[in-house]
Amino acid sequence: MARCAVCDKGVHFGKSVSHSHRKSNKMWRSNVKSVKVKVNGGAKKMYVCTSCLKSGKVERA
Repeated sequence: MARCAVCDKGVHFGKSVSHSHRKSNKMWRSNVKSVKVKVNGGAKKMYVCTSCLKSGKVERA
């Protein structure tokens, strides 16, 4: 799975609980996009989560 190259955010695991309290495995995927980013004057393609894009931690190329 893709992980954010900036904050290292990835997949989270837990349990889904039904009304009768039966538990099954659940997976939450982070909103990670493949974007072109400016790195050392050049452009590089990497996976970045949308919260890092929105906060301005990364500059798009």
